[in-house]
Amino acid sequence: MLFNSVDFAIFLPLVFLLYWLVFNRTVRGGNAFLLVASYLFYGWWDWRFLGLIFFSSVVDFTVARRLAGAQVKRKVWLAISLVTNLGLLGFFKYFNFFAENFASAFTLLGRDLEPTSLSIILPVGISFYTFQTLSYTIDVYRKKLEPTADLLEFLAYVSFFPQLVAGPIERAVNLLPQFRRPRVFDYGRAVDGMRQILAGLIKKLVIADNCAVIVNDIFANYEQ
Repeated sequence: MLFNSVDFAIFLPLVFLLYWLVFNRTVRGGNAFLLVASYLFYGWWDWRFLGLIFFSSVVDFTVARRLAGAQVKRKVWLAISLVTNLGLLGFFKYFNFFAENFASAFTLLGRDLEPTSLSIILPVGISFYTFQTLSYTIDVYRKKLEPTADLLEFLAYVSFFPQLVAGPIERAVNLLPQFRRPRVFDYGRAVDGMRQILAGLIKKLVIADNCAVIVNDIFANYEQ
């Protein structure tokens, strides 16, 4: 679901209205609704990758809880988080790249190898939520942040849809506490947010998309 699509133009007002009119009576109820909305947003592209973001979130939630209570083997728990998250990111982003280059290296030595390529689809936003969960674990490891005991709160923080697929990577010390306290509707902030959304849409649809017609043609024929 692209931010400049008709789907998102329907999705965002619905989520906004349902959140403030129905589901914001309690902090936990609001977090649960945001989690469902964010997973719906992410799964709109390919629902199969919901398991990946859930798995990554649970790993770092568990590791952070262990880090808080551990006096020894703290580096082991941090390593588990790093290996798991960076391993998944590396597999999805670079497996085929390394497989093809490995086969090319043998070709230079006079041996032909058939590269083992898989039909791997890169999950959208995997870099953003991977480094977001990692930053949380690292902050807990450095004792800059107390780990949350609320899994729902943490899942909502990781999957928060406005910054899930395009960033920015938000530090837990800034965003996570906002899922812990009651939220009060502020008309001025809502108007300012809508103003920024409209300004961004104009920059994208009017300026960038029209420039792309010229720029894409140049890049497609850069030799001339």
